[in-house]
Amino acid sequence: MTTLHDFWPGCGFQTLDRDARGWLPPTDGYLRWLLARPELALVPESCAVEIALHESLKVSPARAVTSAELAALQDEDARENYTVFLRFRDGLLAAGTLEAYYLQLMRSGAVNVPAVFIDAVVQALLRNVLDNCNDAFEARAAEMLFRPQRITLQDGQMLAGDRATLDMLNETAGLGEVGRLLLQSGALQPTAQVKVLSADNAAQYWQESDRHHFLLDLTHELTQDLSHGLTFKMTRARSGLKALARVLERWVAHLLGVQVQIEPVHEVTDSAWRWHVGLDVESTAILNDLYQDRPVESERMARLVSLFTLTFANPAEMRADVAGKPVYLGLATNAEGVVRIKPQNLLLNLPLASAS
Repeated sequence: MTTLHDFWPGCGFQTLDRDARGWLPPTDGYLRWLLARPELALVPESCAVEIALHESLKVSPARAVTSAELAALQDEDARENYTVFLRFRDGLLAAGTLEAYYLQLMRSGAVNVPAVFIDAVVQALLRNVLDNCNDAFEARAAEMLFRPQRITLQDGQMLAGDRATLDMLNETAGLGEVGRLLLQSGALQPTAQVKVLSADNAAQYWQESDRHHFLLDLTHELTQDLSHGLTFKMTRARSGLKALARVLERWVAHLLGVQVQIEPVHEVTDSAWRWHVGLDVESTAILNDLYQDRPVESERMARLVSLFTLTFANPAEMRADVAGKPVYLGLATNAEGVVRIKPQNLLLNLPLASAS
């Protein structure tokens, strides 16, 4: 497929095609891409049966695999990995598109495949949603939907960094055991290879997107102290939260066919608020407690990264009892300062007049 920017080249998107609806049918090329993932790649210890199975699936990735073939695999982990992969593959093929599979899986309430496969599907869906995107801030914000983020405060900025990348750099500076030794000796600084995404370096994002080493500034407002005790607040034009809001709008439109507007806010201004959706486990619990007038400790409240309001372009698409009212969204870290967005929450929990 011809794209504006070929970002996230490692996500398998280029092996996919679109149907008339703009959704992504699982192609043989995509199934081969899944087969090449580390979880299924051959290793020196692979037995002859595993090698034969792997090679045959590379030729015919949608072919039926018998239980006898799986039972013949000598390594128990390999047997489990192929069982899970085939369950995932068969689900994709039965659903017909990655979008339909994701919606069916999440609506079923019985998620029977590992997060690594679900995150791969979410990344492919977002790559499709953002195919005409020319905004590096939105593309970087979209990573928050399938890669956990570590949130840090630095010089008054709230920064989101890819957890796996930051943890790896903190341990090895990206240089393996040599880097680990250099870090221990103090010869390297662990944050040397990460940078805050800005207007000045945004063009670099497209070439380096698979490295996940850009920090996203989630600071939404800047406060300037004026004379006579006055302060002036200004909304930042390049707010990472605003970029995330735009991504969430496109996510809802693509998968539910509903147009919504999402904006970051600092507080719930409606004393009689009617509906809320947490974008993660922690914010869901906080908003539930606030809604029920249960006390929330200051330490938990401090974990809130942001609130958002979501409004429907067409109030008739909302449930009648909440039509015209804003939906409040929450985003929060866990106790370790990590945000793990559950993008299915927006799809499952919006007050829709009828199932999309």
